[in-house]
Amino acid sequence: MKDLSQFACKDSDAIRFNKEVEDPYRTPFFRDIDRILYSLSYLRYADKTQVFTYNENDHISKRMIHVQLVSKIARTIGRNLKLNEDLIEAAALGHDLGHVPFGHVGESILNQISLEENEGYFNHNIESVRVLMYLEQNGKGRNLTLQVLDAIMCHNGELPRQKYMPVAKTKDDFLKQYYNSYQDQNLIKKLIPMTLEGCVVRISDIIAYIGKDIEDAITLGKIKKEEIPSSITNVLGFTNREIINTIVKDIIENSKNKPYIMMSDNIYDALINLKKFNYENIYKKANTKEELANFEIMFRSLFAKYKQDIINNNKESIIYHTYLSTKNNDYLEKNSVSRKVIDFIAGMTDDFLKKCYEQDILNKQK
Repeated sequence: MKDLSQFACKDSDAIRFNKEVEDPYRTPFFRDIDRILYSLSYLRYADKTQVFTYNENDHISKRMIHVQLVSKIARTIGRNLKLNEDLIEAAALGHDLGHVPFGHVGESILNQISLEENEGYFNHNIESVRVLMYLEQNGKGRNLTLQVLDAIMCHNGELPRQKYMPVAKTKDDFLKQYYNSYQDQNLIKKLIPMTLEGCVVRISDIIAYIGKDIEDAITLGKIKKEEIPSSITNVLGFTNREIINTIVKDIIENSKNKPYIMMSDNIYDALINLKKFNYENIYKKANTKEELANFEIMFRSLFAKYKQDIINNNKESIIYHTYLSTKNNDYLEKNSVSRKVIDFIAGMTDDFLKKCYEQDILNKQK
């Protein structure tokens, strides 16, 4: 750790919410990497949508690939800036654990359900923290470091900035932001990481998806690369490789020996314009109206079914077999019926949600 930048988060700075015996062979943030890798929620990345859900092409990204790309890109930046790579990798690998089936479309539906049930706003980054603090290990959580949890909570790559300056936080500051995010719709847009490493993960999130989503869209015939404005490609390049290399090099050059992460004006402007292009030409068209309507029916039908099953104490329900039976009394006693169902559905993979819908809804309508 002697080679780290003066602005890096040191291993000796690691803070946990619960005390535990130190590992003589693994540093605190390195242990967090292992705890995330060996979590059940990490396994479920493999069958969660990144952007495109209904396709039979095995070369289209899933959520698992996205988090690995974020990790690689963030560690590249972190290594060159002499930051703590273990903290970076842990946050990158855990940042999307709270993502729901069918990506941001599913998140939007679950958010509406959550609001209707008076459970507050649902945001995947907040759910990622919830998974690691309150759901994993039968409801005991993984006892990750404050710095990793904060980087995960503040990772939202949908909200890019040209400059990221970390904001110091205590445990209480972090918990206040976490709990207030359920009630304050705008707070999610204001969250800033407490470490430079967290800032690197946040900007790496958008770097990882912005070019790869274009690559996937071209593979599926959704767009042609010639459609991307030359004002963007002349700055960032055409391919995913060129886009990543251009932005990463720019960040490193503008952030070396600085207490912040920053992009140059022309790179940042091109990135924002590319993001706008993606939203108009890819994300808004990723699903048909029929698919969107079907997703809504699936989420709402399953939510209503499992909520009623808990109210009726239907121990034959799959929510008892695969979820509630695995949780400790603390989780079962402290959470509302609606929150339990939200947690259950949020943790599902795409295929598991489809299977539950066919089994518990469609088959019983016949």
